[in-house]
Amino acid sequence: MSSSVEALGRLRAEVGKAVVGQDAVVGGVVIALLCGGHVLLEGVPGVAKTLLVRALAAGLDLQTKRVQFTPDLMPGDVTGSLVYDARTAAFNFRPGPIFTNLLLADEINRTPPKTQAALLEAMEERTVSIDGESRRLPEPFIVAATQNPIEYEGTYPLPEAQLDRFLLKLSVPLPERHDELNVLRAHHHGFDPRDLKAAGLTAVATAEDLAAGRAAVRRVAVTDAVLEYIVDLVRATRQAPSLELGASPRGATALLAVAKARAWLSGRDYAMPDDVKAFALPTLRHRVRLRAEAELDGITVDAVLRSVLSAVPAPR
Repeated sequence: MSSSVEALGRLRAEVGKAVVGQDAVVGGVVIALLCGGHVLLEGVPGVAKTLLVRALAAGLDLQTKRVQFTPDLMPGDVTGSLVYDARTAAFNFRPGPIFTNLLLADEINRTPPKTQAALLEAMEERTVSIDGESRRLPEPFIVAATQNPIEYEGTYPLPEAQLDRFLLKLSVPLPERHDELNVLRAHHHGFDPRDLKAAGLTAVATAEDLAAGRAAVRRVAVTDAVLEYIVDLVRATRQAPSLELGASPRGATALLAVAKARAWLSGRDYAMPDDVKAFALPTLRHRVRLRAEAELDGITVDAVLRSVLSAVPAPR
């Protein structure tokens, strides 16, 4: 097992010191890191979405910044802006919080579309354009955004173009009873989610570990049968009667990248259909759209995607 696999394994364990019962979500975020993709965490308030990203940042030796998205947040508050310097009689660029390695975009759907759009170029091109000049973002650059699925007052749903920039949309569930009990025990014994250093979280993985992992993921072998399976799954979403919009070819490339990362984390140098199945929902659920009548009937996107998975035969 390579040192980078071990380092990322330690990272998952380190995050687990602060976030209890969300192993699948933590694993998804680590896979997004390996793929160089952005991740959208959706869950009701109080399920440790923000804490998860903060714990991940504590376990990584990377620069991290947080932006609390609000209705009055302006694009320049995120990207930076030109500031007049009276001493030199010139405008100087003052970088915004987006110039970091890991950006926590907290409650991203609470800011207006104009500010949401300011992230589009950064998420896709890894650059920020101010006054006609393009500025490169640090490498690696990853956006981890959170949103609340049940509160609609004062929110601005993310447009399809922005949702498509996220590699994964991970649903953060309520914890099981035994996990919730462990959370209470930790708080009873003095755990403070605002002080992760006191909880013993330290940096256990570096940018070099991440770069080595990404290089190894790119070398993971994928057979034509698995490639055809990915294409058939994505094309099947376009034929699903309950969906108004199916997944695009970008969804297929995202699913390929995620399957390769999962295979490498599992200690294999080749991808299997199970790697595709395991992350089909997080990779595709935000890239498709239900028909209005399906929503009225109580059908969910995840239910449609599960039916697609069961209908498309996987290669042996």
